[in-house]
Amino acid sequence: MATMEMTAQDFEETITTNDIVIIDFWAPWCGPCRSFAPIFEKVSDNHTDIVFAKVNTEEEQELAGHFQIRSIPTLMIFREQVILFAEAGMLSEPQLEQVIAKVRELDMAKVHADIAAQQQ
Repeated sequence: MATMEMTAQDFEETITTNDIVIIDFWAPWCGPCRSFAPIFEKVSDNHTDIVFAKVNTEEEQELAGHFQIRSIPTLMIFREQVILFAEAGMLSEPQLEQVIAKVRELDMAKVHADIAAQQQ
């Protein structure tokens, strides 16, 4: 699956209707963002069951502000509407593949149980 441009308008629907969503917060003027873009695109082709979304922080300042994005690129990974990974900085292709593998391996029933226990 190719990457998609995500906006504040389609954010919630995308997160709630897909199992895993990986978001790249970026800006057109950001050199590391431009270097990371082909890696993000290539890895998206390897995982057609995952939504790979890009948020232009210049155009989507409200969405970037909601997640307190302070530096770019920042990568966030949601699974079953839970943020499992949020880190600023560029990842190499092997690093991104490793993070995706770890996200896939997680026992989400345990993750949801842990969240519920923390909220009590």
